[in-house]
Amino acid sequence: MRIVSSIGEMRTDARRLRRQGRVVGLVPTMGALHEGHLSLVRRAQSECDALVVSIFVNPLQFGPAEDYARYPKSLDRDLELLRPFGVEIVFAPEAAEMYPRGFGTHVEPGPVAEPLEGSARPAHFCGVATVVLKLLNLVEPEAAYFGQKDFQQVMVIRRMVEDLNVGTRIAVCPIVREPDGLALSSRNTYLNPEHRRAAPALYRSLRRAQELFETGEHCAATLLAEMRAVLESEPLAKPEYAAIVDPATMEAVDRVEPGMVALVASRVGAARLIDNLIFGPAGDSDDHLIELALSAAAAG
Repeated sequence: MRIVSSIGEMRTDARRLRRQGRVVGLVPTMGALHEGHLSLVRRAQSECDALVVSIFVNPLQFGPAEDYARYPKSLDRDLELLRPFGVEIVFAPEAAEMYPRGFGTHVEPGPVAEPLEGSARPAHFCGVATVVLKLLNLVEPEAAYFGQKDFQQVMVIRRMVEDLNVGTRIAVCPIVREPDGLALSSRNTYLNPEHRRAAPALYRSLRRAQELFETGEHCAATLLAEMRAVLESEPLAKPEYAAIVDPATMEAVDRVEPGMVALVASRVGAARLIDNLIFGPAGDSDDHLIELALSAAAAG
């Protein structure tokens, strides 16, 4: 496993892998790895024969009052977690390497980036799209792997790749959860024990909507009211939004059909948490639900 920190070296190594005829996969991360990240690595490992993992806390996707300075960083631990997977290259640049003096070009996403997280964090998706495009240009992977937990982010990246004719397939992998339903996130480390017990309220709100959908309720307003009631019943949660959207546009829907997506965001103590759930038939697999959402987005 090679640790690479320079853009020039990363580009040279990526070209070497492609000359060897290897199928290259990329897992972009901000480090502080957990089982959710490792699930992406396993998926990439099963589909590719040369794996690049990037570890870079991207300053462009943090607002002025956000947690860039305190975002958890644990490079040595991350490298130990990756060693068993046969990762070819870990790309771990410094911010000055990715954004040298004079850097001034940014990717401005379209309407899919505007609601929800785009409204709550106005510069966030511009920063995400910019760094992801830089990584895709450097590595030129056949596939790049992202988690469903950041669902709107995935849709922004998929739209960017399609609009700009990038030749990388964007693979979306299911959310990995704790036994009580809390979606794994590096920011979960901000939770003290009391707030950790409160945090699964996000998932409970989503599950309540799914349960009603499975009994035949398709009115989005009804499902949203139930989601909000669950969130508001947790005194330590401070909800920011609850929404049910068309995955193609991230715009609110009136009637919920398979493939539509429920999303929630809430502050719980020092952590700002997000979660989502894709509506579908009872007992459907996570992978098939993702296919439903992506198919609905393609149809839209």
